[in-house]
Amino acid sequence: MTNELFDSSVWEQAWKEDSNTGVNKMKRAGIDPAHSFDSSAKSFNKEVFSEEGRRRARRIMNWLEDQGVEFSGASILDIGAASGGFSVPFAERGAAVTAVETSRPLVELLQQNSSGLGKGAVKVVHEPFEHIDLEVRGWKRAFDLVFVSMCPVLVDWASVEKVLSCARAFCYMSLSVGSHKHSLVDEIWPLVTARPREAEHLEMMYLTQLLLLKGYSYQSLVTQEMKTITVSRKTAFNDTINRLKMHGITVDERVRDVISRHLDKRYPGDQVEIQQGGRFGKVLVRLQNQHMYDREERSSLQLP
Repeated sequence: MTNELFDSSVWEQAWKEDSNTGVNKMKRAGIDPAHSFDSSAKSFNKEVFSEEGRRRARRIMNWLEDQGVEFSGASILDIGAASGGFSVPFAERGAAVTAVETSRPLVELLQQNSSGLGKGAVKVVHEPFEHIDLEVRGWKRAFDLVFVSMCPVLVDWASVEKVLSCARAFCYMSLSVGSHKHSLVDEIWPLVTARPREAEHLEMMYLTQLLLLKGYSYQSLVTQEMKTITVSRKTAFNDTINRLKMHGITVDERVRDVISRHLDKRYPGDQVEIQQGGRFGKVLVRLQNQHMYDREERSSLQLP
């Protein structure tokens, strides 16, 4: 077995130079990862705060609680908070949340969603996390839980280290694991190209391998998650074009026409129902109590 498998610097360099990570594919397609939801902020917010969206958030939060995380009285840094899908329920359980978000439309929705909370609080920070000076802000080891869910902040090991440096007790990070599923793209794909779709990179492997090699204590979980969304034809059209670009498909007038005709035929109304999802990896890093968590010890493991 090659020694490179156990060399953290090799993995760091590989992640940094990988041109096929999700963020790099978005950039090649002309999409700004930090503002990819600007135009669909309202529909995204509606989905996040639907019953299904709230149920997804509860499942994650319940998993965290099962590992010893306490929300009541905790200080939480939510990086890439979007419209508050987690920041708000964190606060509702009694946490003091600092929510970092770059997108102006999402920030406005986050402020609306977090106003009038009965308990807990959400402080909104409208700037890119990458630009924040942690020393000046006083964020080094300042938060009981740092939470980063499917956020383009995680691009290499240096970005992970910056995130970890804010956490005092726990740090949660999630990334996609492999290819995304999208029913409309599945329908369109054979109509615009004869080549098979290539498997997407397992970026989660970089994260878990480097945490392992660098001596961190953590739990990881990989799940298959699917959801059904209903969007306008315009949103479906634009989203499909962006996804094809990310897969390296040249979107010319012919491709646009194929997509438009398919939508006319398959979805004659203005609403398009799409099934989307994939495999998602979740990691909870333990920075304070690094031994195996025992539910019976909950009283002694509560956050300060």
